[in-house]
Amino acid sequence: MTTQTTQSTESPALRVGLVGYGLAGAAFHAPLIATTPGLRLEAVVTADPERREQLHRDHPQARAVDTAEQLLADPGALDLLVVASPNRSHVPLARAALEAGLPVVVDKPLAATAAEAAELADLAEARGLLLTVFQNRRWDTDFRTVQQLLADGALGTVHRYESRFERWRPELKDGWRESADPADAGGILYDLGSHLVDQALTLFGPATHVYAEVDTRRLGARVDDDAFVALTHTSGVRSHLWMGALTGQLGPRLRVLGDRSAYSVHGMDPQEDALRAGQRPGPGWGEVAEAGRGLLGTEDGTAPHPSLPGDYPAFYAGVVRALREGGPAPVDPRDAVAALAVLEAARRSSTEGRTVALSSEEAR
Repeated sequence: MTTQTTQSTESPALRVGLVGYGLAGAAFHAPLIATTPGLRLEAVVTADPERREQLHRDHPQARAVDTAEQLLADPGALDLLVVASPNRSHVPLARAALEAGLPVVVDKPLAATAAEAAELADLAEARGLLLTVFQNRRWDTDFRTVQQLLADGALGTVHRYESRFERWRPELKDGWRESADPADAGGILYDLGSHLVDQALTLFGPATHVYAEVDTRRLGARVDDDAFVALTHTSGVRSHLWMGALTGQLGPRLRVLGDRSAYSVHGMDPQEDALRAGQRPGPGWGEVAEAGRGLLGTEDGTAPHPSLPGDYPAFYAGVVRALREGGPAPVDPRDAVAALAVLEAARRSSTEGRTVALSSEEAR
């Protein structure tokens, strides 16, 4: 796990420009960038006076810039651009950075449509530049533990995977998440579903069929805030994914059923709350107390199973390796294209009341 705060002495740190200093930029990207060896938070785009003051307190070495256009006017002053602004800006900013010769990290979702995401991936490949997506939930403690259990064969042949990101947030909030404009990619299906679908595809491979129920439950809401998505994978596994903003009692975070054993866990990974509270990666980062461990076993007997620590710092460590050593992106942008194809199929399934079959091109 990446925990050091000193920069590498072998070569100058990569200069990072960050667009956006809201929740994603301030609580996730900026602290992870600042604590990753080999990276330096050079500049942050935010015109909001209060956020500028917060930036000066949190990262006094980083300069504040009014607009992304100003930042990209001198691409030679940066080595990497991170896009953590509202969804509708993801594609134009990523495209502008790639055309300026800059590698790019984009917060999820990469784009509002699979077609736009594919165009960005094509552009990055044509320019020979890194394009990757901040799918931090691949480094959640529960997800990493499931990966280990699958690799060890502890569950046998898995036939069903259940995953939930549920919230109790009956009051509406401002911002793009509540916007009905398709360009904003608002609503819970794209917000939380981007994580859930990515995790399911990463664990069990491409999906061939998608069934979904997507609803708007809160009074006055203009976008979906309750969804269920069922995937049939080419591997034969069926994934059942829930996301909701009006869930008064939460279900298990994960449940994985195999013919040898099963694994279930309640509660969320601790890293988001830690980052929101201003904590920074260091010794003990991402560790789960024994009381928070998942259960492994069957009706014949279950026992708490040790959890791998969560490791959000691994994402930016992977970015450094990709840029310094030419290694793979920590998240392949083609994975984002596949996940968006599933989300689009989920929307069609719910609207048309049927199961949608994905083409071989969409399922890749």
